[in-house]
Amino acid sequence: MEQNCIIIGIAGGSGSGKTTVARRLLETFKEEDAILIEQDAYYRELYIDSIDERAKMNFDHPNAIEFELLEKQLKDLYSGFSIERPIYDFATHMRKEETKHINPSKIIIVEGILIFAVPEIRKLFDVKIFVDTDADEMLLRRIERDITERGRTFESVRDQYLSTVKPMYLEFAEPSKRYADIIIPRGGENKIAINMVIAKMKRYLKKGVL
Repeated sequence: MEQNCIIIGIAGGSGSGKTTVARRLLETFKEEDAILIEQDAYYRELYIDSIDERAKMNFDHPNAIEFELLEKQLKDLYSGFSIERPIYDFATHMRKEETKHINPSKIIIVEGILIFAVPEIRKLFDVKIFVDTDADEMLLRRIERDITERGRTFESVRDQYLSTVKPMYLEFAEPSKRYADIIIPRGGENKIAINMVIAKMKRYLKKGVL
């Protein structure tokens, strides 16, 4: 079957800089028609009345993500069909009523912590990139992001990191690094490595896979 697009997976820990890398690739290849799909949009809804109780759930285990829907929608995009991607509200831990309409594209970039840890998702990627960053730096970035962007308190970020984020990273995300085709050390600020990846992707595209 003729390949109409390529799917690039970008994984790494929370705060590793994988979103920075993903957006850099998106900006670079926008003329070639590229889109970005975030794993975080596929968190399962929690039908629990109390927001405080929802916040106590383990959001860093693969079961917290509706990977079945992500797999279906990636296959739909690959086949040339548009999708209605969920929009997740991190303040309420529920999906919004509206969705985001996304059209198929020649380059599909997928970023998320656990995308290499799930075989059904991992096998969809033509190129797998792991962003590897020091644990202390990832923690500091996560604290800043969750407080400023997601309305969390320092105490809640700290407790979640110690109870689920770090253990789940060590159990699922970090071991999935062995599946990567490319590893970018020191995170999204490693411009030399990112530029090397971009150059490699441009050569990949010129081989006529699209």
